[in-house]
Amino acid sequence: MSRKITASLFISLDGVVEAPDQWHFPYFNDEMGAAVSAGMNSTEILLFGRRTYDSFVGAWPEREAAGGQEAGFAKQLGDMRKIVFSRRQLDLPWRNSEQASGDVAEVAAALRSEPGGDISLSGSVSVVRQLLTAGLLDELHLLVHPVAVRKGMRLFDEGEPSIPLKLLTSETFATGVLNLVYGPDTAPPTGGYEEAVATLGE
Repeated sequence: MSRKITASLFISLDGVVEAPDQWHFPYFNDEMGAAVSAGMNSTEILLFGRRTYDSFVGAWPEREAAGGQEAGFAKQLGDMRKIVFSRRQLDLPWRNSEQASGDVAEVAAALRSEPGGDISLSGSVSVVRQLLTAGLLDELHLLVHPVAVRKGMRLFDEGEPSIPLKLLTSETFATGVLNLVYGPDTAPPTGGYEEAVATLGE
């Protein structure tokens, strides 16, 4: 059985995924913590874009070393194999880190075909976009926050063709955050304006 590739993102109501540290934390609670941790339990490999990797390196190794309540999760991240995509040669100080030797689609397809634990992304929007376009993302986990950030990069940029998705599960947290899980829709709805008008007339 092939591995599953899963991406998880904090996202605002207006689709912003950039700099969640500036708007996400007021909505963090035990429900969200459990959802984030659960997504890592079957993960063996983490994929990163350079910026997301740098942000993780700036936080998690230090938290592991500090030995506080986040140390266990920090160690779990540190122990995983981490693959980073970048066009320039990187210095990767976090243990078990390596730079990808090919483009996103090529590397992800090869990893996905191998046996083993799942492959996950947290953030790394550019990598998520490329996986979606290549049809290699099995699950897209969106934690939709009830706030319109009104500035910053959106998850979905302009491009062709469209990417049909199917809602797999949904959950509402006490904070109003929606925990939505989407997968590829291999048989999206069809029809057009005429069908919609006919339905309204029934």
